[in-house]
Amino acid sequence: MLIIKKLCFTGFFIIIAATGVALGLKAAVGVGAWDAFSQATSMVTGIKVGTFSMMMNLSCIVVQLVILKKDFKPLAFLQIFMAVLLGVFVNLVYYDILGSITISGYFVNLLIYVGSLLVIIAAVALIMSIDFLSFPLEAACVAIASKTRFKFGTIRQWVDIFAIIGAVTIAFLFQNPIPVREGTVIGMLMFGPLIARFIPMFQPLVKKWGLTE
Repeated sequence: MLIIKKLCFTGFFIIIAATGVALGLKAAVGVGAWDAFSQATSMVTGIKVGTFSMMMNLSCIVVQLVILKKDFKPLAFLQIFMAVLLGVFVNLVYYDILGSITISGYFVNLLIYVGSLLVIIAAVALIMSIDFLSFPLEAACVAIASKTRFKFGTIRQWVDIFAIIGAVTIAFLFQNPIPVREGTVIGMLMFGPLIARFIPMFQPLVKKWGLTE
């Protein structure tokens, strides 16, 4: 019963996070490194942003399987559910719900982006607070760290750096708008510190809701 509750809780806040990602994309003042790479690739291939993000997250699960082999826990296969749900709802909100909406004004877009970032951070922190499932990218970085001399934080930072380089390179090569902008910097400055602050705040709450043992 607890697993079902945790799964429903995780699914709900993945939908909230996906809504935040879509709002951030709509604001068009720059997005996080991972999303910037998805957006840059989407412009070139025609694959929807959420779909490409889903493909990348699923590839992170494959990385875990290859590295961990028998140490890969069966419960971690639920990351597939996370990847698919996130991708589907990013597409739904970004293309279908917000597709026909035009937001004018730089500062309005910037405010929307900061708001979307707070939504994503809160949703991710709540998911992490119940210590049930990790996001595929973070889980892949943990797996790599467990088999190398590099720390998780270093590997995760490298991923962001390579994603930004990839996004900028693709944009230049195909003369598309560069998705790495001031919003990307704001996200890098806000995400880590606020996640670290929010998780201890949310832990007593999720315990009260009966989501932790």
